[in-house]
Amino acid sequence: MDIRTLPGPETITRRELPNGVTVLARKNFSSPSVVLTGYVLAGSLDETPEQAGLADLAASALLRGTVRWSFNEIYQQIESVGASLGIGSSKHVTSFQGKALAEDLGLLLELLSQALLQPTFPQAQIERLKGEKLTGLAIRDQDTGARAGMAFDELVYPDHPYRVPDDGYPETVGPLTSEDLRAFHGRHYGPRGMAVAVVGAVEADAAVDAVQAHLGSWTNPGQPHPSELPPLQAPQGLLRRDVPLPGKSQCDVVLGSPGPCRADPNYLAAALGNNILGRFGLYGRIGDAVRESAGLAYYAYSSIGGGPGPDPWQVNAGVNPANVERAVDLIRREIGRFAARRVSKEELDENQAHFTGRLPLQLESNEGVAGALVHLERFGLGLDYYQRYPGLVQAITRDQILEVARRFLDPDRLAVAVAGPVGSGG
Repeated sequence: MDIRTLPGPETITRRELPNGVTVLARKNFSSPSVVLTGYVLAGSLDETPEQAGLADLAASALLRGTVRWSFNEIYQQIESVGASLGIGSSKHVTSFQGKALAEDLGLLLELLSQALLQPTFPQAQIERLKGEKLTGLAIRDQDTGARAGMAFDELVYPDHPYRVPDDGYPETVGPLTSEDLRAFHGRHYGPRGMAVAVVGAVEADAAVDAVQAHLGSWTNPGQPHPSELPPLQAPQGLLRRDVPLPGKSQCDVVLGSPGPCRADPNYLAAALGNNILGRFGLYGRIGDAVRESAGLAYYAYSSIGGGPGPDPWQVNAGVNPANVERAVDLIRREIGRFAARRVSKEELDENQAHFTGRLPLQLESNEGVAGALVHLERFGLGLDYYQRYPGLVQAITRDQILEVARRFLDPDRLAVAVAGPVGSGG
């Protein structure tokens, strides 16, 4: 791999505007389009438990009407030039993504700035949007995967904001009003800590100037600093919760514990180890043992987070109700084996090659590069990170993977959540 072809300090322009917005730009004239992506530091961590779902509803409502344009006018403009623009919220940030022809970058930024700076949260649109959200929550409550995931979070994150789903609950979303959304927006939305990436058929300096023209005057003197996460202790034993959902034909199983945050020095070793545990090929060791060899699951894989806080390191499986206990035991056994002995040299070599080999594919599109630039900024990785990345991956050792596995995964200290037909759990 020629690292000179990867995004780096030579090809990425990074500017900090006086109001706190960071702009990252990289030109690419191989297509006539431009991608716009980024975030503001407002998310579900900023809402109270009694208003769970407020940040999610506010983000979804930003494009439902602004001081300048109605909901219909916004989308007529987007569709008239074949563009796209979306805004959504998560725990720590509200993110936006847009795409248009390069000649329409100004329109895209104008729509975004109107949505972020001057949303009106019209009552009729909010009620309609709440109806959509409540329908989604009703569907969620009958989904075995969603219910198992929620039960898992309640076990792993007691008295912690990660316990609460970003989209809230029917009883917290239902009472929300336009006034609640305006108050949340006025307090938490602001330019400090905001990042905007522009990638495509526009010169980097022109992209920076365009962002400054539309967002450079935004101020919010009262914008609070990001909420700090409380301390969290891993499960001290084997925790179990079963969620009965009558009439379902499948059980969903989630088990795991809090994992490393992205800033953890051993995060990359954990991510590579997770690939071996339950991602590579037909979902790694977990998939081979539980699905392919034992035939106990419709699917089985592991995942690791990597955000600002302790996202879970977990295994998900879809299982016949008759096989739940055998599947849980087998998954725990595989986790125990992973945390007891070093991975093989062959596993390490194959997964290192996979990690470095997929990087150019992830960065071959404007969307991929824009997302990568935002990731660099969000976690302070440095503009040369992707050029250093192959070397960082190749430097990971079997001992490092074993060390991080032992630190975060213990088969006798896990949370286990099962959702499915009545009587399927233990």
